[in-house]
Amino acid sequence: MLPAREMRAAGRFTPRHCPRNCGANLRILARMTSYNRIAGQGLERLAALSDGVFAIAMTLLILDIKVPPFERVSSEADLLNELWILAPRFVMYFMAFMTMGILWVGQQTQLNHLVRATRDLAWLHIIFLAAVVILPFSTSLLAEHTAYRTPLIFYWANILICGIALYASCAYAQHAKLMKDEAPPDILTIIKRRIIFSQSFYAFGALLCIWDNYWSIWFIVLVQIWYAVGPRFAFLNQQK
Repeated sequence: MLPAREMRAAGRFTPRHCPRNCGANLRILARMTSYNRIAGQGLERLAALSDGVFAIAMTLLILDIKVPPFERVSSEADLLNELWILAPRFVMYFMAFMTMGILWVGQQTQLNHLVRATRDLAWLHIIFLAAVVILPFSTSLLAEHTAYRTPLIFYWANILICGIALYASCAYAQHAKLMKDEAPPDILTIIKRRIIFSQSFYAFGALLCIWDNYWSIWFIVLVQIWYAVGPRFAFLNQQK
């Protein structure tokens, strides 16, 4: 009998020629393949994980805003002045909270129209959540160094990674045919188009920092307000 390496090179290597433990190895490989097929299929567990991550990340945003210390406040005027100093941080808080709200709604909209998850889809959403968790840090960085471009670019890159991960999960769900039967056939296409448009607006807002950082920040805030209340206006128009 030829050695296994020579039989493989000659194209005559079959399970019959395997060593004694080859069958066991093939069974292990089969079990691993079966595990990959059944792992991470619970949409409700994925949604629960997402809710928990978003709840913690949103809470961390406000914890970055510290109450004015008692020793720096001796009158109403001092307190008002300290609150005025904190105003930019509240703007950052509002901007980041709106960002997370938009991302949460986008993810839940996608999950609500899927019949099941897969291991690959679960990991795409975990990557998305990993980017979401960075948002409190990027927000704090921008609030602390508002006058510099680097924190603003870092904040925009954070949003971009979230958008890419959400788009990738949506594209995968469409490719793997994970949609519910009663779901609109073009719902995932609509979601992907919305992600592209929103990321384009964010990119334009980030480019405004070439002229002025505050233009960028206020433009991003306006974009987020529009994405939060704009669909509601459209719904009201449809009811008329």
